[in-house]
Amino acid sequence: MSAPRPQAEGEAAPGPPRHSGELGSTQASHRLLAYSDALLSIIATVMILPVAHTKIHPDQKLGESVQQLLLTKIAVYLMTFLIVTVAWTAHVRLFQVIELIDDVLALLNLACMMLITFLPYTAVIVAYGFYHPYLLNHQIQVSENQVFYKHHILQIILRGPVLCFLAAIFSFFFIPMSYVLLGLVIFLPHITRLIIWCKNKTVGPKEDEESHRLEAFTFYLNEPLSKERVEAFSDGVYAIVATLLILDICEDNVPDSKEVKDKFHNRLIEALSEYGPNFLAYFASFVTTGLLWFVHHSLFLYITKTTRFMGLLNTFSLAFIGGLPLAYQLTSEFAEKSHNEIEAIQVSCVITFFASIFQFAIWITALFHERETLHPLARYGGKEHAFMFAKLALYPCVSLGAFFLTCLLSKFSTAIFHIMQIVVPFAFLALRILVRISLAIMKSMLSLSRRKNVVLDEEETCLSPAETLS
Repeated sequence: MSAPRPQAEGEAAPGPPRHSGELGSTQASHRLLAYSDALLSIIATVMILPVAHTKIHPDQKLGESVQQLLLTKIAVYLMTFLIVTVAWTAHVRLFQVIELIDDVLALLNLACMMLITFLPYTAVIVAYGFYHPYLLNHQIQVSENQVFYKHHILQIILRGPVLCFLAAIFSFFFIPMSYVLLGLVIFLPHITRLIIWCKNKTVGPKEDEESHRLEAFTFYLNEPLSKERVEAFSDGVYAIVATLLILDICEDNVPDSKEVKDKFHNRLIEALSEYGPNFLAYFASFVTTGLLWFVHHSLFLYITKTTRFMGLLNTFSLAFIGGLPLAYQLTSEFAEKSHNEIEAIQVSCVITFFASIFQFAIWITALFHERETLHPLARYGGKEHAFMFAKLALYPCVSLGAFFLTCLLSKFSTAIFHIMQIVVPFAFLALRILVRISLAIMKSMLSLSRRKNVVLDEEETCLSPAETLS
């Protein structure tokens, strides 16, 4: 194999791959995908705003009508969040097929962002990609049956948009059917996989070379999902949630100049102190959002391969992360001496618990296939295994503990709850020290027991056979 030719003096550095056709240059799709992930994460997260901004007076009790209003809005938020993530998954699949882009394909992708269900632009992108095969995945480029690939990929990618279109039609005359169809958008891949699994168990697997070659474009729970895109989408959700928290502070909890002058005699600090509970709620909610992101970052630092099932668990975790602005609104509105103070704290605990427990479930799922999905340090017996377990279990335990405290202590207030949230970072540091000390003690105890066993073995070898029998 010949060595690469050195670059001559004055020669231009090699640029991105180019195609000599009429459409001009092609380039890698990394920035386009990052931009798309950011847009989709914003679209998914801002849907919590109608829920978080539901106006409830502090003296108004959370009666059945208010509870029903909140539950309806929360259900709509969860469904729309999951549908957007289904569209994001379809986008990930689409760009597993198409690896390079040109100007036309970039513009078609921007048109996709305008219609989140990707109808009809996904079909146009797939058709355009197969019309210019140099943009496609290498596996498809070398295939002799590209038409079969094209129809199969279109069938998978357009399944969700078609169901959304049918749900829109049924909404005019039979709304329950619309909800069923929207539910199928979310769960149809899992239902299809379950039917295939049952069929294989009863009839036996069907040997089909083409279907085996198409595994990358079907739905398998253990099929790899782009780890980089999962991280980018997740980071976008966390960043938008943190931003939404400060928007509420700027909007409602800053006194105007006239109020400072007339009511507080030009004392700004005294005027701001009136909104102290709101600022405390903001800092506590921001700390919770930041630390949950830190746990997510630590988790995916040790995950080497993301499966589709892990991606599904991550989606559920992000859906509850998106509910943190609602938790902030409730605990800031229903501050001390409010009728619904305890209920607001309990809602916040439930949101935090489910956001963190799904993170814990991702790690447990990765442990079942640790050789393929986890770095050696985080596997059973690894150096970081114990600390990873403690880090992921901290927030579920803290949120459950706070929830039970609201049931036991009648004087448990939002101020105490927010102080607990702010103290959690110090718990992370204490946890690391505690885990290190515990591991050091265990290691010393094991080494002492081994030394004792060695001494006993040496004493037994020194004894004569008669002494040993006696």
